[in-house]
Amino acid sequence: MELSYKGIKDKASWQNAGIQLPGYDAEACSKAAREKPCWVHFGIGNIFRIFLGGIADTLLEKGLLDKGITCVETYDFEVVDKIYKPYDNLALSVVLNNDGSRDYKVLGSLAEVVKGSTVFPEDWKRLKEIFRFPGLQFVSFTITEKGYALYRTDGSYLPVIQKDIENGPERPVSAMAVLTAMLLERFRTNKAPISLVSMDNCSKNGSLLRKSVTTIAEEWEKRGYVDSAFIQYVTDEKTVAFPWTMIDKITPRPSETIADDLEKLGVRNMQPVTTKCRTYIAPFINAEKIQYLVIEDNFPNGRPPLESGNGVYLTDRTTVNLAERMKVTACLNPIHSATGPLGVLLGEPLFADMLNTDADMMAMAKWIEYKEDLPVVKNPGIISPEEFADELFHIRFINEYLGDTNLRLCTDESQGLSVRFGETIKEYVSKSGTAENLVGVPLGIAGWLRYLLGVDDNGNSYETAPDPMVDELLMQMKGIKPGEPESLTTQLTPILSNTNLFGVDLYKAGLGHKIEGMFREMLCGNGSVRNTVHKYMNQTDG
Repeated sequence: MELSYKGIKDKASWQNAGIQLPGYDAEACSKAAREKPCWVHFGIGNIFRIFLGGIADTLLEKGLLDKGITCVETYDFEVVDKIYKPYDNLALSVVLNNDGSRDYKVLGSLAEVVKGSTVFPEDWKRLKEIFRFPGLQFVSFTITEKGYALYRTDGSYLPVIQKDIENGPERPVSAMAVLTAMLLERFRTNKAPISLVSMDNCSKNGSLLRKSVTTIAEEWEKRGYVDSAFIQYVTDEKTVAFPWTMIDKITPRPSETIADDLEKLGVRNMQPVTTKCRTYIAPFINAEKIQYLVIEDNFPNGRPPLESGNGVYLTDRTTVNLAERMKVTACLNPIHSATGPLGVLLGEPLFADMLNTDADMMAMAKWIEYKEDLPVVKNPGIISPEEFADELFHIRFINEYLGDTNLRLCTDESQGLSVRFGETIKEYVSKSGTAENLVGVPLGIAGWLRYLLGVDDNGNSYETAPDPMVDELLMQMKGIKPGEPESLTTQLTPILSNTNLFGVDLYKAGLGHKIEGMFREMLCGNGSVRNTVHKYMNQTDG
């Protein structure tokens, strides 16, 4: 069987393999999206395809949507050439249930795919046409936190952003500059309203997106590329809205075992590929079943009935913020960020297996969750924080069939520290004047810093996960050597005091010296990481 428009016409073969096909005409939905685009998405990787593509698929199945999503990639163009076009933009969803069973479905909701770069003139021309269409209602984003980043840690612009600012809207490279250039195209054509919806795991993601777009627009105004009327257009929520969201669906990298199983079922060419940009991706996507998407209902040009998708809530900004804080600053992401790096150091590749078999790491995860994070979280109303946490520990975190790796959880960790740890720390400082009594959170930070050295607890070297700040941080940590605790002097001071990195000066919060001490203990030779985690967890009643 072949994953293509032609291939899925052989319905009997797919059904015999236990793979559900679209109940709608995927080709017709793709054609409709090309003619009258409604929903555009930037960042066309795994979570987009299975979660947002899955939502659109559900709406198409219910007859609540008549066209697919227009997919735009601004960073890794190999994904377009290797994963989208060879398969007619179809994707194979693999839901991994807790009992080991799987639900297979072909998604036909991903319509046109466009490379968002001037390097590809025809695609660039097409992208302009799409944004000129007045019926385009909204653009969603899963480009990771670094996709919105404009600045280095010293406050200066990143080199790519500086070039985009200087070069203006005709030759943008970064996702934020490409987007701003497309908004300019829309403004010059019809000034039609639009909603820009960040669906990335960052605090107040709509405000982050808005700040990035308006900053580039204002820098272009200073250089004469745009006028004040354009600035007014992008800053007026009645014309360009930036709703906030909270998204949650654990989506591990594609499993080679699942690729093999799909090929045994008769589906050809399912093996994952690694691109030059280090994207690990396959024609299928594997993920957990549980999902949450909470969206601020702010769509000045209208929207599809998104609330009819599985796990989707449309609400107000306050509720979104509380739900996001519950998930990103307390219940889920901090556990991943605190324990993932330590799992790598301890030689435990799989997250669920680690929690299921390692008493120290399960104790640490629960201590952070129930003793440090939940006490400072407010209830968003639509989801109970306690029930959300219990669901994580009783169902989601321990789902061994997900195959989620600790190394994946370390990807771009520097970009999320201010949210995943910083917000909780600030809550304690606000309430008590200090966060010095925290144990799990500083242990997680110390573990992440130790992980950056690339040597595990047995002295074996490993390659760290992609992170835009690794080189800069390792320069600051120069001279620190595992097995030599005396090699730590003052190297961590500029890191732990960096408010851009952590959202707070950790020394002023009462944690800087504690983290240094924990980190130093982790440098005392083979087994010292294990000993440190065990020591501090034994000091708690976790």
